[in-house]
Amino acid sequence: MTNSQRPLKSDVAKSFAAAAQDYDDVAVLQRQTADELLDRLSLVTLQPHTILDLGCGTGRNLSLLQQRYPDARLLAADIAPAMLIKARHNWQSHLGFKRWWPGAARPLFIGADAERLPLSDQSVDLIFANLALQWCDVASVFAELRRVLKPEGLLSFTTLGPDTLKELRTAWAAVDEYPHINVFLDMHDVGSAMSAVGFNDIVLDVEYQQLGYPSAMQMMRDLKLLGAHNINPGRRKSLTGKQRLQQVIAECEQFRINGQLPASYEVIYGHAFAGETQGRSTLAGAEVLIPVETISRR
Repeated sequence: MTNSQRPLKSDVAKSFAAAAQDYDDVAVLQRQTADELLDRLSLVTLQPHTILDLGCGTGRNLSLLQQRYPDARLLAADIAPAMLIKARHNWQSHLGFKRWWPGAARPLFIGADAERLPLSDQSVDLIFANLALQWCDVASVFAELRRVLKPEGLLSFTTLGPDTLKELRTAWAAVDEYPHINVFLDMHDVGSAMSAVGFNDIVLDVEYQQLGYPSAMQMMRDLKLLGAHNINPGRRKSLTGKQRLQQVIAECEQFRINGQLPASYEVIYGHAFAGETQGRSTLAGAEVLIPVETISRR
């Protein structure tokens, strides 16, 4: 993804701020990938003191991280202030009356761009980033995450690959030449960027997932409610005409399977360690360390 293809951070923040209220109603993929990412943490012998939930959204994963690591301090960062307000409210609801107890856990909620975190060097043991990094410049964000991780610290993340929403992308391409689907990075580019800034023991793999929708309009509505609608810099600025929209809907029909329109997602899972490997917490044996140059899809 070139700089000209990357969405403006102000557009990203506005998009997700607008989505905060209804986000949890449609965040099916986000829950699935978060749960898988949390499961993968069980394969790593790590007891973090400080955890950063980067791109925390409505805070759904904060309680799950707290349950897994009850003694850790939680930092919750998001670029959209409305998401942080929602996350704080959800955390208080999670605690119930316990939030009034002395010593009750209270995450620190931080409004921040992932490429410029207001955190000290080497201050975090674990960065958990579920479907947040795809909005960033890949070189800048991995350099920043490497900066704030302590030696022996772990980055565990998901992001999206270029086959994401390929059906909707194909449908729009048949109608006009404007970009309508956000551009995502190939796994090889992700791995190369991580290696370039000094991450060690990089492990990446791809899973393909599909969500089904009764109509193209429902699919596009859910994307808007997620804050994941088109924010490409080169997008058409005027409203999409009714005729053009009907053409897209018609083009989508070629993909219908068993009464449903598929929305495909290429989900990249990754983790890597900062610092030297000697003495570092190790994997429990169920993962394989893969050199970046040998990475392939499966």
